[in-house]
Amino acid sequence: MIQYTLRSLAADELSFKVNPIQPTPDQKFEIKPLFSRRIQSPKENPNIQIVILECKIETTPESPKPFNLIARFVGVFEVHNMETEEDRRLFAINATETIFPYLRASVTNLTADAMINPLTLPVVSGATLFPEDRAPQGTYN
Repeated sequence: MIQYTLRSLAADELSFKVNPIQPTPDQKFEIKPLFSRRIQSPKENPNIQIVILECKIETTPESPKPFNLIARFVGVFEVHNMETEEDRRLFAINATETIFPYLRASVTNLTADAMINPLTLPVVSGATLFPEDRAPQGTYN
């Protein structure tokens, strides 16, 4: 059975920038955060897993946003008994569920500190945030 312990967690990047947009009074912006996750292991110690979880909101010409935001957290986990692909999948889900609340809070705090309406990300399961973590149809955990 896989065992893991969070050894450290740090904010790698937290940034907020107002974009020079002149919205019309009835203009609405669709704020749709993009999430990414990378998991890597140093060659020197295969029992260490580094999980990088990021949330980005960026303006584009097709979809202007009133601000750009980046929140990236790095978690270092000590992992034992991770032997199968299913173990790796479960670890990815659990690590995401461990780090996501900190990422979520930082997004809310960044926007509140910028004196705009705080953006509160929804509470989501680690198994639904990334498509590759979702159980195949017909499979129940």
